Amino acid sequence: MDNDNSMNGDSAHESITLGGGCFWCLEAAFEQLRGVVSVESGYAGGERPNPTYEAVCTGTTGHAEVVRVEFDPAVIGARDLLDVFFTIHDPTTLNRQGADIGTQYRSAIFFESPEQERVAREVIADLDGRGIWGGNIVTQVVPLDHFYPAEEYHREYYRRNSGQGYCQAVIAPKLSKLRKAHFDRLKK
Repeated sequence: MDNDNSMNGDSAHESITLGGGCFWCLEAAFEQLRGVVSVESGYAGGERPNPTYEAVCTGTTGHAEVVRVEFDPAVIGARDLLDVFFTIHDPTTLNRQGADIGTQYRSAIFFESPEQERVAREVIADLDGRGIWGGNIVTQVVPLDHFYPAEEYHREYYRRNSGQGYCQAVIAPKLSKLRKAHFDRLKK
């Protein structure tokens, strides 16, 4: 894996890579959480090196749209991040989130340590056991092989385009849900 924590300059930080539909939605949500140091949109889980957005959108590269969340585990843990993750997307629809259809929109947790894998599997088993979603969770739990950053125009998309139709219709309701369910975890 070529995603070690020494890249971020602080070995006390960790990162986890998550796919749950459009990366614009995930980025907008996770950057609001206390303890999250950075959120970067990108691609993971595919075969083709250095994929482009256009290639990933075809569904032929095997990549998912993802966010790589760098966080301070002394403030927010992987379990907390996964609680938010499972609040803001539907993990029971295979290769789909709303109108976004294809393997590039799959629900996936790309773990970066054995501890993250354990926590991810525990959270999924707990949610499935409690029937929270009314269907089985189909979220992939796989090791991160490689993360490819998205093109610049995808970064901080909601912050730069919050008035745009997609942002108002899709992202804003997810952020509202985040605020209601996880108000205590938000940055001031």
